[in-house]
Amino acid sequence: MAAAQPIVIYPPAGDNGRRVRANDQFLGMAYGVLDIVEFLRLAGLEDVDDDWVRQSSLIEWRGGGPEEWGH
Repeated sequence: MAAAQPIVIYPPAGDNGRRVRANDQFLGMAYGVLDIVEFLRLAGLEDVDDDWVRQSSLIEWRGGGPEEWGH
């Protein structure tokens, strides 16, 4: 996965999951930061961890940051 375009994490849905998109591709519904880590690893970003997800400027958080899951 080329990381030139931002990774977008959408606001929590009714079930508290957040859609994850990268390079205009839907990666899945995340229910926590570790889900995002796994989606990004599967998409080819091997050195991603939860700290990277929380701090990366490549991630655009919509509707709240990494602590907002609608619980």
